Amino acid sequence: MALWARQASRWCCLLNTCRAAGFAGRLRSCGSPARNSCREFSPLALLPAGKDAVLWRLQACSHVSVGSCSAPDGAKDGSSSSVESNLPSLVKQEPAKAETLPDLNAKILNEDWDDIPPSSALDEISEEEAVQIIAEPILPLQSTTLRHYVDHSETLAKLVHLGVDLSQVEKRQKAGQLLLTLDFEKDIRKILLFLKDVGVEDNQLGPFLTKNPYILGEDLEALETRVAYLKSKKFGKSEIAQMVSRAPYLLLFSVERLDNRLGFFKNELGLSVKKTKDLVIRLPRLLTGKLEPVKENLQVCHIELGFQRNEIQQIVYKTPKILTANKKRLRQTFDYLHNIMGIPHRMLTRFPQVFNSKLLRIRERHMFLSFLGRAQYDPAQPSYISLDQLVSLPDEVFCTEIAKASIQDFEKFLKTL
Repeated sequence: MALWARQASRWCCLLNTCRAAGFAGRLRSCGSPARNSCREFSPLALLPAGKDAVLWRLQACSHVSVGSCSAPDGAKDGSSSSVESNLPSLVKQEPAKAETLPDLNAKILNEDWDDIPPSSALDEISEEEAVQIIAEPILPLQSTTLRHYVDHSETLAKLVHLGVDLSQVEKRQKAGQLLLTLDFEKDIRKILLFLKDVGVEDNQLGPFLTKNPYILGEDLEALETRVAYLKSKKFGKSEIAQMVSRAPYLLLFSVERLDNRLGFFKNELGLSVKKTKDLVIRLPRLLTGKLEPVKENLQVCHIELGFQRNEIQQIVYKTPKILTANKKRLRQTFDYLHNIMGIPHRMLTRFPQVFNSKLLRIRERHMFLSFLGRAQYDPAQPSYISLDQLVSLPDEVFCTEIAKASIQDFEKFLKTL
């Protein structure tokens, strides 16, 4: 249809040119209208040659002989008729007959086709278009960091938004590979809801998963079974939440291992069920850490430091951290307290928190009190100073209330050491 309309438009333009040159009069005065008009009608020369052209000429002659070339009657009664006045009838009649269109070859159709052919990947482009092309970065097949995958992984992006520190996660063995295999909606969401139900606060989910990303690969039913075991041992909901938050690996331990750990501390220290429960609530990493350091520290306290079993029981119950303290530091602190300051075992048993203090702090304050003549640690003597006061008070309070001196005097004394 587009081709026929284009040819009709060309006819109208040529007819207007012929009329301006004076050919309209010759067309009206021809003796044999059909033959002469068909011979003189120059627009037909623009049509394709060959058999198709013959058909087109025959059709055009028939329409012109009926319309424009048989117009003498109209001229007699004063009406002016021309060939172009009858062309619209030609345009209106022919589109209805699709079979009369010429069978043009593919070359002509391609030349007159209105649609732009699709571009090819082999087409050349300008430098301006090339600069605007942004190529996506290629993901490495192997990487030592997760930052290469964050922009391409919805799971990693949501974990970062949650507060997970991927730079710390990737330091843990196979943790990064685990996260890349998980789907947030399918695998991770249910674990997050479980942790919230256990009692982990929203703002602690990120730090929790940073320390223990392996929980995301655990079976949900197994996690629920371990929480149910703790409840069966009379741990309250808030106590379980506190234990899980402070010891993120706790729920990775099976029920059997948790039961063995609780039994170890109960039997090894000779504690009651209630005291054992209180012990692990205050230091839940006792249930997740290695038992060898604990056994070694118990041996150090009994054999090297000379504490009796009942004294060790009191020290551990009051200060659970002594079970995981550095053995060398433990020996040095005891040596200074017992051999330099003269603190007996029974006093150390009453104030075991002194073992958690820095040895430098103990030494500086004891030397300052000795310089002032106030280093008195016997409760039976006047001006008694307890070990708790010695190590727990801030410097200002220690100077004014215990040493009866100013903070400036204490600082000047430290400079002389």
